[in-house]
Amino acid sequence: MNRQKFAARSLAFAVMSAASFIATGAMAAEMVVYKSPYCGCCEAWAEALKTSGIPLRMENVEHMDALKAGYKVPEDAWSCHTAVADGYVFEGHVPLEAVNRVLAERPEITGIAVPGMPSGSLGMGEDSSASYDVIALNKDGSQSVYMEIRP
Repeated sequence: MNRQKFAARSLAFAVMSAASFIATGAMAAEMVVYKSPYCGCCEAWAEALKTSGIPLRMENVEHMDALKAGYKVPEDAWSCHTAVADGYVFEGHVPLEAVNRVLAERPEITGIAVPGMPSGSLGMGEDSSASYDVIALNKDGSQSVYMEIRP
């Protein structure tokens, strides 16, 4: 292969790799997922994020209530696991597109949450009729709808 073709292919690979890196949200530092050692759906959620290219590690925590309180997650937004990355909190079965949006746009919020464990949310089975809201946890302690998930 001549030098021009090699250079062109190398450049194309670099551009495609960078686009994939940005599109997957992988520009985040490592995400840490805190979960109860007795919960399995958290691992399904984490695996979906890993598959998309987000680097993460799991940590089992016996006292999730204290951890959530430490990250100032309002009780009415609690779910089964809490993840943190790049200064944001991701509570519960947050969809991949919402994680990527927060990491790409860097909004002035403390994080996002999917309260409870809605059927059909990421890691909670395949349900094409899933309908729930992703909640923004605002810095002033208020909450607002960040994203609507509708069939």
